[in-house]
Amino acid sequence: MHPFHWVPALGERHASTDPRPSGGYPAGSAITTLCDREMRAEVGEMAWLWNTCPACNAEAHRMVGGVRQTAAV
Repeated sequence: MHPFHWVPALGERHASTDPRPSGGYPAGSAITTLCDREMRAEVGEMAWLWNTCPACNAEAHRMVGGVRQTAAV
């Protein structure tokens, strides 16, 4: 298991190390993401199809020791 969880917010899929409730983050839950932003979680099937935040993705890969993907600036 990884030390982070994916959560849709602000039109992208972000990752967070905030404690995740059983069943996922409820809509509107305040989260801090791996891209160092605070936002509110969103829910729904379509939200999981959003693009992945490049900065969260790069940090998630770094955390698990994978190949680091550079985030677009």
